[in-house]
Amino acid sequence: MMSFCASEVPQWNTISVSGYHIREAGANAHEELAFTLADGFAYVEAAMRAGMPVDQFAPRLSFFFDSHLDFFEEIAKFRAARRIWARWMRDRYAAGDERSWKLRFHTQTAGVSLTAQQPDNNVVRTAIEALAAVLGGTQSLHTNALDEVYALPTERAAEIALRTQQVIAEETGVADVIDPLGGSWFVEAMTDAMEDRVERLLAEIDRMGSGSMLDGVLRGIEDGWFQNALADSAYAFEKALGSGERTIVGVTKYAAADEDHLDILRIGSDVETIQRRRIAEVRGRRDGAAVAAALEELASAAASGANLMPLLVAAARVRATEGEMTAAMKAVFGGYREPPRV
Repeated sequence: MMSFCASEVPQWNTISVSGYHIREAGANAHEELAFTLADGFAYVEAAMRAGMPVDQFAPRLSFFFDSHLDFFEEIAKFRAARRIWARWMRDRYAAGDERSWKLRFHTQTAGVSLTAQQPDNNVVRTAIEALAAVLGGTQSLHTNALDEVYALPTERAAEIALRTQQVIAEETGVADVIDPLGGSWFVEAMTDAMEDRVERLLAEIDRMGSGSMLDGVLRGIEDGWFQNALADSAYAFEKALGSGERTIVGVTKYAAADEDHLDILRIGSDVETIQRRRIAEVRGRRDGAAVAAALEELASAAASGANLMPLLVAAARVRATEGEMTAAMKAVFGGYREPPRV
């Protein structure tokens, strides 16, 4: 995909390297950053191993982070992320184009921080998380809605989430300054500490791969190393809640016996019926023989190690479904099975 996009759609952000799901699964801040950057470096090494010059693809990589509630820790995390990425791209991967050194990232506020109890408090949580992301230098932002712990957001909840961003952007002035907390002794010290912890984790992953981040990441996945780390951190968080070391307002403290009813979005089963009908109509109109041929060619290419992107595009153009294309590749590559926790 990176090779295809570099030549065919060079202005496209090829891969969004995501840490959001890592944090939502239980990682702490420095694990989220270390594991996400490790994934990014693994992509870099995979492309270079395939023969692509680093500056051909690195400027189009982007990242996707979580913004949680520990305000200054999150700002430090974002600041440390840019430092580490720039240093590694320059020093380890010999990137000469300054665009390759720049870590561009999107941020989404923490879904896992939202509570079903006293959901109006989620507006405050989201605002604090969004402000941390802006002060940390995010290029784009998604603010979660107050009712997402229950369902997809209602129109009103989505509008409040949007207005939260707009108040920060239009009324506070924080977006007018680059790195507004740079030079603060506290923030600089936290950034240094975050960077040090992340570098130590990266070094451990690098050792697992005998000096290759790509091999280290793959081994960490296959051995369950990442999964174990997330489970341990999630358990530590729950223990801190149980002991009272950490507080969730409205849940572990300041709980209310009676809470107001919250109207949530309810989607009827007719949506599935309509979508099934639409897919059936597409399948009825398309050229079945052309679809079968495209899927067979895709599977053959998967077995040979050829670049699959042109064949995926060709299959989509004859209206093969995503599920059909996935099934064709799965028949060759097999399916992922999470290893048991050690």
